[in-house]
Amino acid sequence: MALMRRAWVFVIVMAMLVVTALVAARQAPQRGRGPAATAQETDVSANASRMLEEGRRTFRYDTFGDEAFWGDTLKLHAAIAGARNGGVGPGVSPKTALSVGLKVDMDAVPAPVVAGLRAGTVNLDDPANTLALLKANAVVGVTGRFNGDRLQSIGIQCAFCHSTVDDAFMPGIGHRLDGYANRDLNVGAIVALSPDLSAYTKLLAVDEATVKKVLSSWGPGKFDAELNLDGKAFRPDGKPAATLIPAAYGLAGVNLHTWTGGWGGVTYWNAYVANLEMQGRGAFWDPRLTNAKQYPVAARSGFGNKRSSGPDMVTAKLAALEFYQLAIPTPKPKPGSFDTAAATRGQSVFGSKAKCSTCHVPPLFTEPGWNVHKPSEIGIDDFQSERSPDHTYRTAPLRALMSHAKGGFYHDGRFADLRAVVDHYDGFLKLALSDTEKRDLIEYLKSL
Repeated sequence: MALMRRAWVFVIVMAMLVVTALVAARQAPQRGRGPAATAQETDVSANASRMLEEGRRTFRYDTFGDEAFWGDTLKLHAAIAGARNGGVGPGVSPKTALSVGLKVDMDAVPAPVVAGLRAGTVNLDDPANTLALLKANAVVGVTGRFNGDRLQSIGIQCAFCHSTVDDAFMPGIGHRLDGYANRDLNVGAIVALSPDLSAYTKLLAVDEATVKKVLSSWGPGKFDAELNLDGKAFRPDGKPAATLIPAAYGLAGVNLHTWTGGWGGVTYWNAYVANLEMQGRGAFWDPRLTNAKQYPVAARSGFGNKRSSGPDMVTAKLAALEFYQLAIPTPKPKPGSFDTAAATRGQSVFGSKAKCSTCHVPPLFTEPGWNVHKPSEIGIDDFQSERSPDHTYRTAPLRALMSHAKGGFYHDGRFADLRAVVDHYDGFLKLALSDTEKRDLIEYLKSL
């Protein structure tokens, strides 16, 4: 009898446990089985997918209507086509285009052209083949507008400066890498090809020779995004005022996104560049640019309140564009590109003796919040910071440093390598780092 009672107790307890489990299961969200998401959750997921795709398309292919500037005003398309193809001058061959840093998306190149490139039968010295690539929409960041086979106009996109390729086919030709800084791109040399530079001579109130001198001073991987505001083409030491093209990946969670402070986040800079640099057709408002003392060129040109005639081709695209950019992850260091053991030791140096984590707070590796510092706090001159609204420098995130090491470090590339950066702070902050500590710290920085 006692044995039977124990058996019944066991059965009852087990039954109660099963019932409890079934009730709990019915009350819990059924992820992956049956109707799980609420209507709002479904809307959020659908909206995220839509914005991601729209943003990618905008980043890669949208000119914001800037053909009116690059084509109609500068007539850059005519210089690219060359006289033999209905333009002017010798034209721009694929070899020349690659030499000034333009990249080719191999996934957009027509199969016969790919075969010809492999066989060596495509003449890379013929501008007609540049037109063929433009017509296939294979030149990263550049869109050609054609009437039949004749190039009628040209426009540029965000990807012009902020994408490159992985060189999978050959140097300069490969799969797209969005968000990477194109440190090979010689923007000044490309713009200087334009048959009509009067837009710049009028804007800056200088002659064409001066404009070309400024453009030729930039070199690969640099651009002066404030020249159209203050007209300062050169630093007091005579060096160009242009700064390095920054990476556009790994920006989620980072407040300010430009080399200097006060300009705003991603969507501000997208609106600024689309309207005032690319010369797209949209609307832009920043009353700080009416300050004629700091921004004389912008003030007299009305850049603080720009309203293009005709339809706005910028504003509606800003939300999805920002969404896509914030989704671009930071690339991981290549295997074998750093010493793992040294990097582990360097992490300790980073967070203690070197004081790096005071400003470069992991895992963002910049400050959460208003991530800026005065020039006196980081031991450099104030030329570039004085061109910004709040006269500061941004604390740049440190991840994937080696993916944009070409051209040097800091806004103007003043430090040729990471050792020069570490030596600067070691001296300025009186850290007294040993040579071993410096080497370990550098390996850690390379590992981020």
